[in-house]
Amino acid sequence: MRQIARALLYVGVAMMIGAAAGCTKIAPPTPLAQLNSQQLRGYYAFHTYCSQCHHDRTNEVLNGPALRGIFKKQYLDSGAPANDERVMDTMLYGRGKMPAVGRNIAPDDRLDLLAYLHTL
Repeated sequence: MRQIARALLYVGVAMMIGAAAGCTKIAPPTPLAQLNSQQLRGYYAFHTYCSQCHHDRTNEVLNGPALRGIFKKQYLDSGAPANDERVMDTMLYGRGKMPAVGRNIAPDDRLDLLAYLHTL
């Protein structure tokens, strides 16, 4: 009986260590007052085109994944690399449940939007 209890204790401790090691804190988004003009235009573009499906400054899921820290991770939720090219391709051509919306967004607005996403 003691061996079982000890084994369960070791498993529990190992799980807690593993969970703590896997937890990475994402730095908070850049405060809105500190955004440059392109990033601020991207903020407004986000709220025009993206906010009905994505949160930007929280980790809460809406209709799509939260985008906070999108470029602070190595990979997107889809498994694709978290870089400008993959994010732009996802906007333009869609992926999974996300429809292709980028063609409805002016090219300058898309670039502003990417600049803003880098601040999250």
